[in-house]
Amino acid sequence: MAPLSHPSIQDGWFREISSQWPGQAMTLKVNKILHVEKSLYQDVLVFESETYGNVLVLDGVIQCTERDEFSYQEMIAHLPLASHPNPKRVLVIGGGDGGVVREVLKHESVEEVVLCDIDEAVIRVSKIYLPHMAALLDSPKVRVFVGDGFKFLADNEATYDVIITDSSDPVGPAESLFQKPYFQLLHDALTPGGHISTQGECLWLHLPLISQLRDMTAEIFPTSQYAYTTIPTYPSGQIGFMVCSKDPSRNLSEPLRKVPGTRYYNENIHRCAFVLPEFARAILARGKDIRPVFGRAAAALKALEEGKKTRKILLLGSGFVARPCAEYVVRDPTNELTIACRTLSSAAALADGLPNAAAIALDVNSTEALDEQVAAHDLVISLIPYTYHAAVIKSAIKGKTHVVTTSYVSPAMRELDEEAKRAGIIVMNEIGLDPGIDHLYAVKTISEVHEKGGKIKQFLSYCGGLPAPECSGNPLGYKFSWSSRGVLLALLNSASYLSEGKQVDITGSDLMGYAKPYFISPAFAFVAYPNRNSVPFREFYNIPEAETIVRGTLRYQGFPEFIKALVDLGWLDATEKEWLTENLTWAEVTQRAIGANDASERTLVAHIKTVCKFPDENESTRIVSGFRWIGLFSSEKVKPRGKNLLDTLCAQLETLMRYETGERDLVMLQHKFVVEWQDGTQQILTSTLEKYGSPGGHSAMAVTVGVPCGIATQLVLDGVINTPGVLAPYTKEICEPIRATLESEGLGLIERVL
Repeated sequence: MAPLSHPSIQDGWFREISSQWPGQAMTLKVNKILHVEKSLYQDVLVFESETYGNVLVLDGVIQCTERDEFSYQEMIAHLPLASHPNPKRVLVIGGGDGGVVREVLKHESVEEVVLCDIDEAVIRVSKIYLPHMAALLDSPKVRVFVGDGFKFLADNEATYDVIITDSSDPVGPAESLFQKPYFQLLHDALTPGGHISTQGECLWLHLPLISQLRDMTAEIFPTSQYAYTTIPTYPSGQIGFMVCSKDPSRNLSEPLRKVPGTRYYNENIHRCAFVLPEFARAILARGKDIRPVFGRAAAALKALEEGKKTRKILLLGSGFVARPCAEYVVRDPTNELTIACRTLSSAAALADGLPNAAAIALDVNSTEALDEQVAAHDLVISLIPYTYHAAVIKSAIKGKTHVVTTSYVSPAMRELDEEAKRAGIIVMNEIGLDPGIDHLYAVKTISEVHEKGGKIKQFLSYCGGLPAPECSGNPLGYKFSWSSRGVLLALLNSASYLSEGKQVDITGSDLMGYAKPYFISPAFAFVAYPNRNSVPFREFYNIPEAETIVRGTLRYQGFPEFIKALVDLGWLDATEKEWLTENLTWAEVTQRAIGANDASERTLVAHIKTVCKFPDENESTRIVSGFRWIGLFSSEKVKPRGKNLLDTLCAQLETLMRYETGERDLVMLQHKFVVEWQDGTQQILTSTLEKYGSPGGHSAMAVTVGVPCGIATQLVLDGVINTPGVLAPYTKEICEPIRATLESEGLGLIERVL
C-alpha cells in the first residue's frame, strides 16, 4: 500500500494557504498522515502534528487540533449558553467533530442536544481520531442528524433555546451560512428569548465581513454583538462569534452562572470577550477605519495626493502565464488593467481578486473592435498566439498605443518597425523566459567579456520547462503546462546553428536524432537539441568572433527517442484523415496510421519495431511499453479531435500527462560561454536558473514568463524603455533595467566560473 499523501503537506510540513487570508499561512510540522478522504462535500485530512496533536483539516483549512481546540469550542458554546437564563434544548449546526456538543453538555439545565451536520465523514473520522471531542456524541441526551441545516431549521420553528452554528469559512457550501436568509431561519427556530452563536471570522482579516454580519443580524435580532477568542492555529490567532438574542433586554456579555470543567472560559473572559480592540470598535461602532495604511494602499494615496496620471493597460489573453503578469502590473496603483478574452468568463476568472482590474469580452479577429479597445489604452500586452501580434501592432499604430509581447519578432512584426517609429510607440518583444530572461544574461556576460578585452568563442544556451523530477514518472518524462499541440509541433521545427564556424541545418523530421546528453548538474539526466535558428544571434548578441552558437531545448533523457518513434509512425501528422472516426478503436487507428496488417497487439508491435529500428531490445521494450501506456494498442473507442492523428494524440496525452494537484514544474536555463582572454587563456562561464513551481500556486513557467513581461510593461509605462520601434532585448540599454528589476524579484541567474 502506498503511503498517504496530501497536496497541503510538502516536505513534512502542512501549509494552510488560502485566498481568505492572502499573503500569510499557518504551517505545522507533520509526524504522519492519519487519514485522507474525499467526502461527498469536502476534502478531509487528519494528520498527527509534532506539537499540536491530531489535526482535522477540511478543504485545506484547519478545523481543530488536540492542543488548542478547547478555546474555540468553549467560547462559541458558553457565551450564548451562560448568558441565557435557562437553556434546555440546544441545536448545533455543523460541528461534526463533537467539540461544541461536549461543551453544551456541561450546562446542567440542558435536556436535549441535536447535532445537525451535512457531512457524515466529519462525524465518523472525528470519532476515530478525535475521541476526546466526539465521545459525547453517543450521550443519551444527544441526537445526531446527518443532513441539510437549512431544511432542519425550517422544519423546527420555535423549538430551540440556543442554536450554535459551528461553520467553516464563508466559501463554497458554507457561504450561505453567512447570509440573511440563514439568520432569519435561526431566528424563527428559536424559542422566545432564545440565543444564537455563529462562527464570526477574524478581526485582523475580515472586518468588512464582520461589519456586514453585525448590521445584518441587527436587522433580525434586537440584541446582536461580536465577541472573540484567541486560538493559535486559526488565521492570525483569533476568531470571533456573532452572538444574538431575541430578547432586547438580554445582556449577552454577562454570564448568569459558572461553567464547570473549562480550560479557557471563565466569567471574566466571558465579559472581556465583548470588549473589542480600538481599531475594531471604531469600524463596528462608528464606521471609521483607523487601521494603518501601507503598501499598495499607501502608494495609491500618495499617487492621488501627487496627482499622478492613471495609465490604462489592456491585456489580451488568459493563458497560464497571464496571471503573474497581471499581478505585477496592478502592483502600481496608478495602473488600471483591462483583461480581454474571447469569452467574458475567462477574462473575469483571470481578473478575480486583482485590484484595479476589469474584464471584457473581445474577439481579436474583429479589426474594428480591436482598434477601439487598443486605442482606449496606453499600452497593450499581447499574450495571445503570436500569429495575432502583427494585427495587434497595426491597431496599436493607429491608436498610438505601446505594445509588449513575450514572442519572437516575426517577419510580419519586423515589417511594422518604421510605422511604429512614426507613430512614436514602443513595441517591446521577446521578454518572457526563452526568449526573454535568456537574452538579459547573454547580453550581460557578453558585454562584460568584451569590456575586459575578451572574446566569446562558444555560446551554448539551453532551456527547458519540465515536470520536477518527482513528478516526471511517465514514459516521456514530460507534462503539459501549455498547449500540447504547440509542444509537439515545435518538435517538428527545423533548426540551424553554428558549429566550429560552419552552419548546420536540421530538418524537423530529423531534429530528435540530434538530441545529445547535456550535463548541467549531477542531479539531472538531461538531453539537449537545437531550437529554431541560432545563427542570427551572432549578430543580435554582437559576437562575430563566436565559432559555435547554439540555442536549444532541454528534456529528460528518453524523451527524444520516444518522440522520434511517434514521428516515424506518423502520429504527429496534422493532415485530415477521412477514415478517422469514432467507430475505430485505438488499436485500429494505430494499424491504419502505421500500415500494419491487422490490429492485434502482436502485429502492431512487430510492425513498429520494423519501422522504428530501435538500437536494442531494452529501448524497444521501453518505448513500446510507453505506447501501451498511451493506449495505442487499446480496444477502447477513439475520440477523434480535428480529424487528424496529431490532435487526436494530443487529446489523449492531455489527459494522461496533465499536472495533478500538488505537483510542481521545473524551469532550467543555462548559458555556457567559452571565453578567450587577451593573454590567450580560456575560461568557461555559466549563468544558470533553476526555478520550481509552487504546488497550489503559480508554475515556474508562468512566473518566469509572466513576471519579466510585467516588468517590461512597467518600464515602458515609466519611460525607462523609451525608444520607439519594434524592439527585442538585445542591447545593454534595454536589458540592464529589466534585469535589475528581475533580480529584485528573486529571478536572477546564478553566475559561475567552471
